[in-house]
Amino acid sequence: MAGSQEGKIALVTGATNGIGRITAQELARRGARVLLVARDRARGERAAAEIQAASGGQPPDVLVAELSSQADVRRLAREVRERTPRLDLLVNNAGAIFAGRELSADGLEMTFALNHLAYFLFTLELLPLLEEGPASRVVNVSSLAHERGSIDFEDLQGARAYSMWKAYRQSKLANVLFTRELARRLGARGVTTNALHPGVFASGFGRSGQGIFSWIVAAGAPFLSSPEKCARTTLHVATAPELGAVTGKYFSDCREKIPSKAARDDDAALRLWQISEELTHPSTRLPPP
Repeated sequence: MAGSQEGKIALVTGATNGIGRITAQELARRGARVLLVARDRARGERAAAEIQAASGGQPPDVLVAELSSQADVRRLAREVRERTPRLDLLVNNAGAIFAGRELSADGLEMTFALNHLAYFLFTLELLPLLEEGPASRVVNVSSLAHERGSIDFEDLQGARAYSMWKAYRQSKLANVLFTRELARRLGARGVTTNALHPGVFASGFGRSGQGIFSWIVAAGAPFLSSPEKCARTTLHVATAPELGAVTGKYFSDCREKIPSKAARDDDAALRLWQISEELTHPSTRLPPP
């Protein structure tokens, strides 16, 4: 089987619908033991049952967490460490867009907290497990939206002026910069990391918004790609044998692409990393090479 995951252990966040759900299902079909992360236990259990029925694989482990909360991310990481001796694949997929400025349990702007800091903290908390795998991968689901993004280091939390699109684009750019800096710091540890644009698809993403934003999402849904099609790039980056030693790159349409100029700014990647450490205090620290 191409990209067989037989005997591997994979964790997918945001796995109850959309790209995350299809990714988890296909990984299970290819033989992986899948741990899926959901915000709601009932939805997680329902998704796990449907994934098992569709894939014919072993039932996924269901883990529940609010990833915008750093305490929950740490608790989740502890639970993962208790359940498995290693991790071969981490797919950071959970994300959202918020019509209005909201604050996380840690007092941080929700888009930045969920779409970037959760990727950052969860990955570092799970790094010891990833290093136990023979050739583990970290896959960060970003977006084409990063191309129009910029990191506003003077107002990362949108406290002065909040725009949902500005906040979202900034968070997706942060995913690519995090991937770039993580690859640099991982070096030869045996763990690779890559970012990707999955495509624009019809799902529940952003439907909690209000007013004109909610209308735009609903009206545009018929013209968007299916999650099955969009999950192809995630699965390619996660499983393609030829990418076993590729790291620090960005993919779209199952091909390596050059990200935006801002996404290739090593000074910005370093500064973002340092700020992210200050905001999250991860138990694992990766010094620069």
